[in-house]
Amino acid sequence: MSDQGKLAGKKALVTGSGTGIGREIALEFGRQGADVVLHYGHSAVGAESAAKEIQAMGRRATALKANFESAAEAVGLARRAIEFLGGIDCLVNNSGITMNKPFLKVTPEQYDTLMNVNFRSPFFIAQAVVENMLSRGGGAICNLTSIHGLIGAPEHSVYAATKGAIIAYTRTLGVELAHKGIHVNAIAPGWINVENHAKAVPGFTEKNAIEAARNAVPAGRFGLPLDVAKLAVFLCSDDAGFIVGQTLVVDGGTVSLMSLISDFRNESAARFGIGYVPGV
Repeated sequence: MSDQGKLAGKKALVTGSGTGIGREIALEFGRQGADVVLHYGHSAVGAESAAKEIQAMGRRATALKANFESAAEAVGLARRAIEFLGGIDCLVNNSGITMNKPFLKVTPEQYDTLMNVNFRSPFFIAQAVVENMLSRGGGAICNLTSIHGLIGAPEHSVYAATKGAIIAYTRTLGVELAHKGIHVNAIAPGWINVENHAKAVPGFTEKNAIEAARNAVPAGRFGLPLDVAKLAVFLCSDDAGFIVGQTLVVDGGTVSLMSLISDFRNESAARFGIGYVPGV
């Protein structure tokens, strides 16, 4: 495995890689030949188990903790990752949290929490990594945004704002760094089935999700973390060197569909943000 794959010999930092999309991206990077630093914010279990899987592939890997409510901790993570790997060729800014809440009920503390975790810390971790990439002759940054940054969904005003900021920032940073050998792009996932859905949505079952996706998503299914991971590999590989500042949508056709079916009048019973956003 060490001499094979689209990312053979690359050194990567994947943030928010303890669960869901980020964990699968880290694993796929390992499968494609990269050494990987995995980041987690709270529980180490998922990131550490993924690191062991990557090590079993013959790659170097470790899991590091950082609280992205603090930009200083995010920058510290970048420095520790650079030290462990000996440099960074690929940065995947995946770490992020979500929250649904009516606009008039959002508190300044909740606003700051989402902005810090989803945008401020990824911005400054990229700054630290770019300095290292420039010394190495180039690299790739893949930012994870969301279709929430492209289309409107009630009760997601703050979350959508962070994701829209990532799209605009990716476009500008891509233009700024392309001539220096660093290509920057983003991925906007749609409905990707992850653990958080079962925790946040009352009565959520995979059976119900399969049926709902069959009826609502043009592709006839929800997405899988691997759908995103494969695209992240491509965007961080040499094959994507002429793609600059773009946001690629992975949503099974959700954004392409004009849908007028939405219960936008009533407050949602789902509660994203429990356990990590104050007062939810």
